[in-house]
Amino acid sequence: MVETFAQAALLGELLLQRGATVTTAESCTGGLIAGAITDVPGSSAWFERGYVTYANDAKIDMLDVPPAFIQGLGAVSEPVVAAMVQGACERAGARYGIAVSGIAGPDGGTPDKPVGTVWFAWATPAGIVTERRVFAGDRASVRAATVRHALARLNHLIEESR
Repeated sequence: MVETFAQAALLGELLLQRGATVTTAESCTGGLIAGAITDVPGSSAWFERGYVTYANDAKIDMLDVPPAFIQGLGAVSEPVVAAMVQGACERAGARYGIAVSGIAGPDGGTPDKPVGTVWFAWATPAGIVTERRVFAGDRASVRAATVRHALARLNHLIEESR
């Protein structure tokens, strides 16, 4: 929890230095990334809104994810998270974004997408970066690891762009 708060606080510092904002588009974390961000006092200066799009219809309706992406590869896929982060940034008017979609468990895994599989997408002014990770542990562990990784990687991308 301390590590997550530190990552969210660092994100705020980096965004304030750039006069920028961030948005979130979350499926498997159900708003935990936005929650970590809003745990930081003063986060309203760099975070205005996030989207919890747990169901496929929500991804389509709220973030303009093309239905064909979900039908073709499933919600836990690279094209879906890339579309989620793009849609969130466009709707929120944010320069930076985080999107996640995964299988936190305990059910829902397949041989191709075992429990713990999470697709990430980060939007920066340089473009969209995606990554697939598989985390071990129970549902709470997978979700906590997803939040930590989502924040840490965005911080790294921002710092890298100096």
